[in-house]
Amino acid sequence: MANPITSSKTIESATTDKVFGYLSGEGLTRSFSKFARNIVVPVFALFVFLMLWDSGAKQVQTSLGALPGPDAVWIQTQALYDEHNAERDKEAAFYERLQKRVDKAEAAGKPQEKIDKIKNRQYTGPETFFDQVITSLVTVMTGFILASLIAIPLGIIIGMSQTLYQAFNPIIQLFKPVSPLAWLPLVTMVVSAVYVTNDPMFSKSYLTSAITVTLCCLWPTIINTAVGVSGVSKDLINVSKVLRLSWFTKTSKIVIPSSIPMIFTGLRLSLGIGWMVLIAAEMLAQNPGLGKFVWDEFQNGSSNSLARIMVAVLAIGFVGFILDRAMLMLQRSVNWDKNAILR
Repeated sequence: MANPITSSKTIESATTDKVFGYLSGEGLTRSFSKFARNIVVPVFALFVFLMLWDSGAKQVQTSLGALPGPDAVWIQTQALYDEHNAERDKEAAFYERLQKRVDKAEAAGKPQEKIDKIKNRQYTGPETFFDQVITSLVTVMTGFILASLIAIPLGIIIGMSQTLYQAFNPIIQLFKPVSPLAWLPLVTMVVSAVYVTNDPMFSKSYLTSAITVTLCCLWPTIINTAVGVSGVSKDLINVSKVLRLSWFTKTSKIVIPSSIPMIFTGLRLSLGIGWMVLIAAEMLAQNPGLGKFVWDEFQNGSSNSLARIMVAVLAIGFVGFILDRAMLMLQRSVNWDKNAILR
């Protein structure tokens, strides 16, 4: 029987050797290489980009002055944040005054109808830059979700039938390259004609922008879903036939799980396209989002307009990046392959 003391010393010696081996160079080299690749290189690239931006912007003169560099953009970012806080303070003060009026009316014994009329008053101050970011996010997610609810089932049905694939493929190829600027006038007229009400739940500009996003988000998801479904292994399909699985069971247990990577590829493409389409749609539909902010600043023509537009451009890019990362995380959470790498 092995001596416990000897075994313990052997384990301790092996552990010590590993620690010293790590500290001696090989482990530290790997750690430093990973740190440099993931942290140092991106930071250095960002620094070079900012330097090139700053030096190049000074060389371009416009009717409103030189193109804004990083420092001017940062100043306007702070200004937009301060404007947002000031607007929120005004809103809080408005509702504080409103509550005092309600209390005074109740103390005076005013009719409940008049009190309710006072309570129902809303603050009508201008939307800040951050409010417009939220508006754009809500609009693009509305259009994206509507498109997904239509495109995924349709793509599954098309992918499972060669006849339907041949029937729908010309239609998809016809409408896929259509620009959102071509859809927008048609959508505007349809919404104006159909959405007629004295008490609208949603503004027409919001519906116009969301539906335009939906129309442009449909095609990548339909195509990738259909391709993913049609590419399911024939062995799996044959197994479903041997087991005599129903259409619904085959679809839910075999087809959809096997098609998840392609479905999410389509969803990622659709979300990216939808976010780009939204900015143009908001400019023309005057939906109070980032597109309208950019258009208003362009029309304003002040000395700070270019820097504010650049803030919006960076915000659009950052939000688009976050949306893409979110879709990748969602894909990893529902994908059967838990070793999928986020790229």
